[in-house]
Amino acid sequence: MNPIISTQDLNLHYGDFHALKSISMDMNRNTVTALIGPSGCGKSTYLRCFNRMNDLVDDVKIEGKIEIEGKDIYKSKIDVVDLRRNVGMVFQKPNPFPKSIFDNVAYGLEVGGIKDRKFIEERVIRSLNQAALWDEVKDKLKKSAFELSGGQQQRLCIARALAIEPKILLMDEPASALDPISTSKIEELIFTLKKEFTIVIVTHNMQQASRVSDTTAFFYLGELIEYDDTKKIFTNPTKTQTEYYITGRFG
Repeated sequence: MNPIISTQDLNLHYGDFHALKSISMDMNRNTVTALIGPSGCGKSTYLRCFNRMNDLVDDVKIEGKIEIEGKDIYKSKIDVVDLRRNVGMVFQKPNPFPKSIFDNVAYGLEVGGIKDRKFIEERVIRSLNQAALWDEVKDKLKKSAFELSGGQQQRLCIARALAIEPKILLMDEPASALDPISTSKIEELIFTLKKEFTIVIVTHNMQQASRVSDTTAFFYLGELIEYDDTKKIFTNPTKTQTEYYITGRFG
């Protein structure tokens, strides 16, 4: 299989701090890849490389290559706005806009210049269905997104990301601020969405990583220690550091 994401010898510095050290790994289409490791190990920094959000941080230097569908996304001619349409992002805490439920999901389409109301309405409904939220909000689309529960707000943010039809969905600890029932719904959603999207998720929750992902990458102090099928990582890891982390001996 041709990987949808390919990282080759990626190094990232924040000023003098070497945050990512020679990372090389490939991710296949329609899979869920979990990035695990203790706080400060480089997981979220690596995740943000895929939609170039680290560009927004002062004094960042990036070397190496990241290809998405065979295109080097750090070449100077790359349209970053277009890249971010193809690579959606869901953050740790739900961050709905101060708008109606409908307008939250429609936002990316309208900013992208789409004016056809029928098309926008169809895409909003489809995205809310994809995010397993439609049945809960179909009668209150004009109400404020802030009236939703935390779990519903996070699924709304997922619907907003899906509305512009990305190929890749990045999730930075999407359930860490949610209760167990809402977390379960997000996990079920991830399992469903991988039929249409490639998902990369950062999580501190070992059980969550083992439940939702196909492959798991263990990071430690900016290095990729081990990357393999999730089942192998959690039952028979190759590296001692990986075994110590997933069995709770450190981290």
